[in-house]
Amino acid sequence: MIHEKINTLFVSSSGGTDEKRSIPPFNRTQHPQSNKLHEKNSINQSPFLVKLQHHLSGRQLLAEEIPFPIEEIQQHIKAGFIEAVSGITYTDNHYRCHRCGNEEQRLLCQYPCYHCQKQCTYCRKCIIMGKITECKKLYRWIGPPPRFRYEHALQWEGTLSPSQAKASEKIVSAIHERSELLVWAVCGAGKTEMLFAGLNEALRLGKRTAIATPRTDVVLELFPRIKQIFPEVPVTALYGGSQDRNTFSPITITTTHQLIRFHEAFDVMIIDEVDAFPYSAEAILQFAAEKARKPNSTLIFLTATPSAEWQKECTNGKRNHIILPARFHRHPLPIPRFIWTGNWRKAFSKNKIPIPIRNWFIHRLEIGKQAFIFFPHIELMEQALPLFQQYDGKIMAVHAEDPDRKEKVQAMRTGEIPILLTTTILERGVTIPNIDVAVVGAEDDTFTESALVQISGRVGRNPKYPTGDIAFFHQGKTKAMVRARNQLLRMNTAAKKQGLIY
Repeated sequence: MIHEKINTLFVSSSGGTDEKRSIPPFNRTQHPQSNKLHEKNSINQSPFLVKLQHHLSGRQLLAEEIPFPIEEIQQHIKAGFIEAVSGITYTDNHYRCHRCGNEEQRLLCQYPCYHCQKQCTYCRKCIIMGKITECKKLYRWIGPPPRFRYEHALQWEGTLSPSQAKASEKIVSAIHERSELLVWAVCGAGKTEMLFAGLNEALRLGKRTAIATPRTDVVLELFPRIKQIFPEVPVTALYGGSQDRNTFSPITITTTHQLIRFHEAFDVMIIDEVDAFPYSAEAILQFAAEKARKPNSTLIFLTATPSAEWQKECTNGKRNHIILPARFHRHPLPIPRFIWTGNWRKAFSKNKIPIPIRNWFIHRLEIGKQAFIFFPHIELMEQALPLFQQYDGKIMAVHAEDPDRKEKVQAMRTGEIPILLTTTILERGVTIPNIDVAVVGAEDDTFTESALVQISGRVGRNPKYPTGDIAFFHQGKTKAMVRARNQLLRMNTAAKKQGLIY
C-alpha cells in the first residue's frame, strides 16, 4: 500500500520529489499554532505554515474563523499563498454576497458598523454561518494544495448485486471522465455500497471528495460506515456543531449547509438525496454545492425520487444517468394500496378514528408488527394521538421540532414503540427491519409524488422481511398518489425484465 499521510506531506511547486525539510519558523507573536513546521515553495522560497494550509485549503473564511494571527495571514498574502476578497460587493446598483451568492436586496441590509465606523451592508441569508459585511474579507488559500494518495485503501469484503456493480462502474467512469452522473436508485438499493469503489479510485488518484446531504442524521450515519471501510484515511464529518471544522481530509461527509464555507475544494462532489428539502428548495445550497467544486470536477447525484424534469431528461437521453430498479436483496418493491376513508378530517374533529384506519392499526397491534402512520400536519397528528393511545399507551408521535425526536426514533428501532405517528420528517433515512406504513390523508398537498415514494420505501428493505403493507388512506385520489404507485410498478417491471428480482 502506498500510504502518504496528510500530516507528513510536503508540497513542491516544481513538481519534483517532495521531501521533509527543517525550515526556520516565522518571526511572529506566540500562538498555539506558531511553532509548527513550515513548507518552502521551491520557486519563491517563501515559507508557509502547513497547519494554515490545511485549515484554509478549499475554503473561504472570515478572519475570525481562522485560528491564526492576522499578521501571519498577511504574511501569507504577501507571499502569494492566500488571497483576500470582498465578502459583499456593490455593482450595477445592487449588492451581492460572495459567500452564499445572495442577491436578494431585502436580505442585504445596512447597519452602523463597529469595525468600519460607517453604514455597512451585511447578508442576512447566511448569517447563521457568521455575519459577513461589506467591510470584511473572505480569505482563500491559493498556494499549493495538500497532496495525498492511497493505494488499496478500501477494506470491505462485501459483494455487490449485479445492478449495484453496474452502477459502481458508472461512478468510477464518471470520476475518471470528470463528468456529471445521476444515480436513480430505488429506496433500499444500497446506494452507499455503490460508492465504495468510486471513493477508492478517487483516493488512488489523489482526488478530494465530498459526500453532501441535506440532513445531519445522514452525515452521522454515513461517517462511521465510511471510516470503517477506509480505516487509514482521514475522514471529516461536518454539520452544525461538529468538531471537525478545522480539519483537512481526503473525504468529507457534510451537510449541504456547510458547503457554504468551501470554494473550489473538491474534485468529486457527491450529493445524496438531491431531491430532499432543504437542498431542493434553497438556491443558496445549490449555489454552495457548485461553488465548492473545482472546475472540471465530477458531480454525482444520488436519489430515489428525481424531479419530473430530471425523469423526462433521463427518458429523452439528455441526462447521463443509471437507473437501479431493484433492491439489493432482489425482491420486488411493495406496492401501496389506495383505501378510501371518506371525510377523515371530520371524523378526527369528532374524536373518532375513521373505521378503515382504526381496523388497520388494530390489526398491527394484534399481530405485533410495528408501523409508521404518516400525518400531513402536526396539529392533526397531535389531535389524533390520544385517540390512538386509548388502544395502546405506548403509541407515540414525533415531528421535526420534537425535543425527544432522537429518543423516540431509537425506541422505535429497539421495538419499545409499537406504532409511531409522524410527519414527513421520517419519510427517509430511518430504517426499521419489519414494518408497515400508512398515510392518513394521502391526498393532501404535503404528500408529493416524491414523498409518497420515499414513504413506501420504508417497507420491505430488510432481506429477512422483504414484504409489507403500504396503505394510502384518502378522501380522493390525486395525481401524486397515482404517479407514485406507477413509478414503483415501473421499477418492478424493469427489474423483472433485467432479471434483477426473483
